[in-house]
Amino acid sequence: MLEVSFNSILTTAWQIIKNWWWLPLSFILWKPFIYHFLFWRNQDWLRRQKKILLEVKIPREVPKPIRAMETVIASIHGAVYHPPDWWEKWVDGQFQLSVNLEIASIDGKTHFFVRVGSAYRESVESALYSQFPDIEIVEADDYTKYVPYNIPNKEWDLWATDYRMAKDDHHPIKTYPEFETEHEVKEEKRVDPVAALLEAMAKIKTGEQFWIQISIVPIAIDEEAIPNAIAWMAEGEKLRDKLARRKEKTTDQKPIIQEAAEILITGKQEEPKEEEREIIPPEMKLTPGEREVIAALEKKISKPLFETTIRFIYLGKKDVWFKPNFRLGFSFFNSYMTLNRNGLLAYGKTLTKIHKSWFLPLNSIRPRRHYLRCRKIFRNYIRRFPAYFPINPRNTKFILNTEEVASLFHFPTEVAAPAPGAPRVEAKKRGEPSELPVE
Repeated sequence: MLEVSFNSILTTAWQIIKNWWWLPLSFILWKPFIYHFLFWRNQDWLRRQKKILLEVKIPREVPKPIRAMETVIASIHGAVYHPPDWWEKWVDGQFQLSVNLEIASIDGKTHFFVRVGSAYRESVESALYSQFPDIEIVEADDYTKYVPYNIPNKEWDLWATDYRMAKDDHHPIKTYPEFETEHEVKEEKRVDPVAALLEAMAKIKTGEQFWIQISIVPIAIDEEAIPNAIAWMAEGEKLRDKLARRKEKTTDQKPIIQEAAEILITGKQEEPKEEEREIIPPEMKLTPGEREVIAALEKKISKPLFETTIRFIYLGKKDVWFKPNFRLGFSFFNSYMTLNRNGLLAYGKTLTKIHKSWFLPLNSIRPRRHYLRCRKIFRNYIRRFPAYFPINPRNTKFILNTEEVASLFHFPTEVAAPAPGAPRVEAKKRGEPSELPVE
């Protein structure tokens, strides 16, 4: 009887597994299915989008300070920010497009580019012309298509890296108000890292190219559009309070039912605790350096924000390619570092350098690993993809505000940047004379 019962249990269990095996599998595969479905819809939508590359030709004299570029970046934030609703996201596959700010030295001639969706061209041009009326903006061919797509190869070589933040991205990098640009009257005495970059790029020889790419995706404190932005802002406020040595707000009051039960059981009622008050408030104990850090953090989270990726590539023909020139990128980005706040560092996992391993057999495939890493970062650059695309790890992106982006990408005057390789507009634009007769 026991044997018959046991066999019936096994038979029933087998029938359940046979008929319902797919049910737990659907819960296991639900998340991968959602990811691949959304990726398919995104790629289908992206193929229908047209992006254009605008070259900005700057005049010899740029009287506007770098602060004007921050106004342009803020205008671009408002013009391009278009988060999808649920239908646009899950059915149409729409997502927030990025804007690519690029500086490229090709054979020693430096160019400024802005790559944007064609639908936003007029908005971006208006933002630039509003602050820099003497510039010229023309649609240009993508400069990346004039080099072989299979670099590195027998004739070409490259060195590249993505960038990351040295500390938590709530801390800002060094920005233009600290370059003395606003305080110096004489232009030749102004300090500007972009001017130093243009001077270095002018030394690039024929057959060499140096590319810098800053991809910015506008975000806003909108929980429906970008849920992570709310969490990022809350983390910043929490970090600010921690640095200011403020006590966390705690509610020690017990529920009424719990208090009543304790009184009935013990017959005693706890006396309310007196708040401990410090004679000197925590804010008064901060050092000048700590106050500076907190002020910089508050200033960063108070301005429009972008999710940002940064990279540079130095490439060229092997007969003229001089590998140490890649340090031009390190020198430029190092200008924005402050030890007590933040800075930009090369991201070691995408750096086109493979370190030797203590596991000796692994060293035998170092050339192959190096080649694959070079090909991947080169592909990501020309397609304007973030590192590790389509995976989206948090440490490959960071948050910058309009002030930080403007500090990294702006137009220096010829006096501050006398590099001969930077093409400039020879004549200023002027409107029609008011006395011109009109029929």
